[in-house]
Amino acid sequence: MTAPVRRALLSVHDKTGIVDFARRLRALGFQILSTGGTAETLRKAGIDVTDVSAHTGHPEILGGRVKTLHPRVHGGLLGDPSIAAHRADLEKTGIDPIALLVVNLYPFRAVAARPDAALEELIEMIDIGGPAMLRSAAKNHAAVGVVIDPADYGMVADELEAGGALAAPTRRRLALKAFAHTAAYDAAIRDTLTGRFAALDGSASGAAAAGAADAPGAGFPAELTLRFRLAQVLRYGENPHQRGALYVEPDAGDGSVARARQIQGKELSYNNLLDLDAAWRLAREFDRPAAVIVKHNNPCGAAIAASLAEAFEKARRTDPVSAFGGILAMNRPLDADAARAAVSIFLECVIAPSITPEARTVLAVKSGLRVLEAGAVVAAGGLEFRSLSGGCLAQETDAAMPDLEAAKVVTRRAPTPEERRALAFAWRVAKHVKSNAIVFAREDRTVGIGAGQMSRVDSVRLARDKAQEPVAGSVMASDAFFPFRDGVDEAAKAGITAVAQPGGSVRDPEIVAAADEHGLAMVLTGTRHFRH
Repeated sequence: MTAPVRRALLSVHDKTGIVDFARRLRALGFQILSTGGTAETLRKAGIDVTDVSAHTGHPEILGGRVKTLHPRVHGGLLGDPSIAAHRADLEKTGIDPIALLVVNLYPFRAVAARPDAALEELIEMIDIGGPAMLRSAAKNHAAVGVVIDPADYGMVADELEAGGALAAPTRRRLALKAFAHTAAYDAAIRDTLTGRFAALDGSASGAAAAGAADAPGAGFPAELTLRFRLAQVLRYGENPHQRGALYVEPDAGDGSVARARQIQGKELSYNNLLDLDAAWRLAREFDRPAAVIVKHNNPCGAAIAASLAEAFEKARRTDPVSAFGGILAMNRPLDADAARAAVSIFLECVIAPSITPEARTVLAVKSGLRVLEAGAVVAAGGLEFRSLSGGCLAQETDAAMPDLEAAKVVTRRAPTPEERRALAFAWRVAKHVKSNAIVFAREDRTVGIGAGQMSRVDSVRLARDKAQEPVAGSVMASDAFFPFRDGVDEAAKAGITAVAQPGGSVRDPEIVAAADEHGLAMVLTGTRHFRH
């Protein structure tokens, strides 16, 4: 063709930036085709628009379910003017080529995230025409530019204004983005309807109808598509010879490390992010003001108090050597007092729901300190994923937290109220310590932590040896059962007075007898908290 095609089809649910973008297209001589609400928005802004129904000669039908599924739309998107046979077909049928498609889809994922969303509402949020057009335009990227993201409007308009057409690399990049978008959209529909259909149909028939790969009600899709958006390329991965990057869930809300806003400090590393996540997960377990210090993905101190500053001092005393260069998480807005406490030692990162202006001034004296605001604390939920060679593992988030007040007492002596409170605190921390996990604690702070040992008795000894204050009178939590009595014997020697553990060992009677022999109180939670 002797001149570039100047025809664009705009049909967007998210109207962000569409008016300014359309104005720039019109200034370049583009004819704008549009539908429904998009056409109305553009007309109200004084922009000349041709309705798609006028372009196709066919009205929208079925309440808007069919409006762009027409040969004049898809022929215009799929026809490649550089191919002689395509040019002949377009001329014979009177179909005008479309050079630019701007589409974003019905917000299915946002509606699905609402607890009150009815199935009928979800069905109507399944976009048909949008994905079909995106795939047509992306397939024909040799001749068509396809735009799904308002963030790309400026770049596309700039390039059109500078060169008259989009360069081939730009069209290829936009096409890949469109294909990724439709793939993630379809996966979200499948995953949501898997659960909805299983709930409707019940038991095995529901799981089979939904394609579930596991037992009825498991909620695991037969095929899994994960959707993440590149947020940041990191300096490197765990080690300098490994490349690393941070991806975020596009629809994730506040209250997460991936979505946290860095307000000062050096660039975050791969290991910083892992440790921040470990610290933040534990900090949000507590209702009272809490401080958690993490080193190499394990807590080296945790405490609750009336203030964050006091909680920090208690947490630091658990293991001040390991706290050096650690990651600090707090579950309340970080105030000036807490900031002064934090800058009293060397820390790599600090994260809290928010940072007060006064605290920012205090933290600024440590210009290299990475400081993040995570947003409001929210409960964990959903599925967690971990890659492995040739595949990935999926599991539900470990949200279980048994009531230690109701835990079964198996020894002759029951825990005192103070011991119960200490056991509850220790149990919350043990859930976040790498297995084999042993936590010595009082009711408001950790005393010693034994993490990641290959034998449980070694974790007990490590917790004892790491303790910086007297262990006598504190309690112990174990993330899993004791295979032998030696762990209880070592704890008793250290002065532990009460134990919380899941139970379930064939030697449980021997373990309980050992506790009775030492005068310990022991409760069984019935819940294991392995963390690998």
